[in-house]
Amino acid sequence: MTGDVAAVEASDFAMRNWKARDTGPVRIGSPEHLRMFAQMLLDTHNPYKPAVIEWPKLAPDALARVTSLPIWDIAVQTEGRASIRVKTFASTVTEPLLRQALEMDAGEEERHKIVLSKLVEAYGIKLAPEPAYAAPRNLLWAWLVTGYSECIDSFFAFGLFETARRSGFFPDELVETFEPVIQEEARHILFFVNWVAWRRRNLPIWKRLSFRLTEIAVWIFLVYERIGIARGIDSGGDMQDANFAMQGSSAIGVDLSPAELIDLCLAENDRRMAGYDQRLLRPKLAPSLARFARRFIKG
Repeated sequence: MTGDVAAVEASDFAMRNWKARDTGPVRIGSPEHLRMFAQMLLDTHNPYKPAVIEWPKLAPDALARVTSLPIWDIAVQTEGRASIRVKTFASTVTEPLLRQALEMDAGEEERHKIVLSKLVEAYGIKLAPEPAYAAPRNLLWAWLVTGYSECIDSFFAFGLFETARRSGFFPDELVETFEPVIQEEARHILFFVNWVAWRRRNLPIWKRLSFRLTEIAVWIFLVYERIGIARGIDSGGDMQDANFAMQGSSAIGVDLSPAELIDLCLAENDRRMAGYDQRLLRPKLAPSLARFARRFIKG
């Protein structure tokens, strides 16, 4: 095994497996909890560089499948918006370790956009012109929308990515190259749900209620966006973030029943979260809703 291969494998293992040095119970909302979820994100950072990724040469049929996917504009723009939203929110945080973790989160979102840009460049995929990514005015709202959007989209992306791998829709070489991006999203949502719980516990009671109401408003917005607006292109002609999972599911074209897809998403979600300290909270809402829906679906 060469040194380079060993280093890559070590970084990959470290990205997926992390336990805090301290042992024993950790109270949600405590300083120890903050150190744990912030340090998790920092310690599991994978230092791969998009500019030096060697994109595998694809056979004509595989290239046609990849280039025909209607998700690339949505994916690039989603990561671009996420990066500016997280970066702007991080600028308001005064706690040094938390700010460092948020800045890394923003940097990884930007790196995702670069990875996707390099992919479409390598395979000759034409993208629509990117819009300007303006800094949000309501920073907390934008951060919550970004975090909860990733909780929803990542849950389904885990299953869809595995479906594409098993079916051969994505060649093994491309799956291996793109895999770190998918696992990074698992880290991001793990960090986010622990931040939400920590923030909620450290607010005065009257502010805690306001925060809860903001969370509810965010979920109403996201449900409305995905059910009422998810039609691919909005009135201004821009691709919708909300359509990402829907577009990906239909485009892969694998004969998978709703029950099988839900089961796979649940299994992949558990697998990708399994390597991190069990005292950290896990994203619950999307898996819980999926399990509830699964009770009424035969298969």
